[in-house]
Amino acid sequence: MADKGWQTHWHKHPAVRTGAQLTLGERAADRMRNVMGSWPFVFCFFGVMILWALVNTVFIHRVLHHKSFDPYPYILLNLFLSMLAGVQAAALLIAAKRADAIASEIAIHTEKNTEELKNLMQENTDLTLQVKTNTDLLEEIHRHVTALTDAAASAPEPGDGPEGLPPPH
Repeated sequence: MADKGWQTHWHKHPAVRTGAQLTLGERAADRMRNVMGSWPFVFCFFGVMILWALVNTVFIHRVLHHKSFDPYPYILLNLFLSMLAGVQAAALLIAAKRADAIASEIAIHTEKNTEELKNLMQENTDLTLQVKTNTDLLEEIHRHVTALTDAAASAPEPGDGPEGLPPPH
């Protein structure tokens, strides 16, 4: 489930436009995709079809003994389902177009981030090389200072010359 997190939380992605940034059509496409592409919609759809058949066949025809308004081959239901299929096909195409737009926005954002990360990595590499160069120079300076300090420490003190005379200048 963790690997599908981006599919359910795409609206939280910083590159995806949401809310007032969307047109009315885009908001409708998102809502339609979220409703029609869900299990509750499928179960409700089957429930309505079963209810239609039961009301027409059992309740109206057999219980009330009236002629049902849509008898058994359910021609009216078939007409409604055909109209629904036509509208739903268009709605699904609109929702697919919106999903493509979302994927495109995410891809463009990812590409920009990748370029920024590459640039930051290059800057980091350059800075690391400068730090390495400066550290090497500092170590070399430290070696020279240590050598000079050791040489100065081993040199004779003034007044330590022969017969107590100061050393020549």
